[in-house]
Amino acid sequence: MSAGRESGHAARYARQAGVLLANTGTPDQAEPRAVRRFLAEMLADPRLVELPRWLWLPVLHGVVLRLRPRRSAKAYAAVWTAEGSPLLVHARRLRDRLAARLADQCDGRVHVELGMNYGGPSIRDGLRRLRDAGCTRMLVLPLYPQYAAVSTASVFDRVAAELTQWRDLPELRLVRDYHDMPGYIDAMAASIEGWWEREGRADHLLMSFHSMPRAYVERGDPYLEQVQRSARLLAARLNLQPGQWSVSFQSRFGFQEWLRPYTDDAVAGLAGGGPPAAWLLSARGSPWTAWSHWRKSRSACAASSAVMVARRSSTSRH
Repeated sequence: MSAGRESGHAARYARQAGVLLANTGTPDQAEPRAVRRFLAEMLADPRLVELPRWLWLPVLHGVVLRLRPRRSAKAYAAVWTAEGSPLLVHARRLRDRLAARLADQCDGRVHVELGMNYGGPSIRDGLRRLRDAGCTRMLVLPLYPQYAAVSTASVFDRVAAELTQWRDLPELRLVRDYHDMPGYIDAMAASIEGWWEREGRADHLLMSFHSMPRAYVERGDPYLEQVQRSARLLAARLNLQPGQWSVSFQSRFGFQEWLRPYTDDAVAGLAGGGPPAAWLLSARGSPWTAWSHWRKSRSACAASSAVMVARRSSTSRH
């Protein structure tokens, strides 16, 4: 190989690379107006609500956005911190820690940015910051372990829409899912084991995942299959036997059938004659939503039953 070709080859692999961590997003503030803006953007996404636009948008703007923001704002306010939204606070910390780790391992040639599918900082802004940093190779990592069209594919839609505006495109890799990767399962297990060491081990582990309309799965979405595989692998990693763990689903919206069992029903079932104690794990989805399901079911909890939220997920959705 000639010296010129060698130097060109070396330059190719010395180029700046970028990682975009993508998540669902959060309102700017825990007040009705900000929540309304956030919900208007999110619920208008055809990946989330697969109804004809002529049917859904009048319902969204005429009914949902008139009623839901005030109620949702109260829920956000209950978990809002002095630093802001818990999701955004933890996402920024994750970005900073990953950036520091990669800086040590890659001699500063890898940049890390954060992009939210709805609200800010946006995916568009994150991609542009990577471009401005000189990144010609980019990795998009949605913080969703299990693939779903409503989440992962929606992120990819936003990335594609932004890149249609660019003349000089980067090399691009999109991470589809990591639901069965050993590192993911080990991290979940370590979090649970750490909690058990501090708080004591319960007789039952309830893994609560974000739900979706059952019709989406029937149309071919692999989400449910991947959720079940993640749960089986986690249970095996924790040496749990059948009957010592189960799966439920939270955060349903609207009137159609969603994936079951619902978390509030599962919690009530465990409290009303099931095992004497259970830990509720927010495996994928907002732990604050999981907590609200426990609160709704608390009247069913007998004195001999204890149901608690086991951990906070870094892949929270709203």
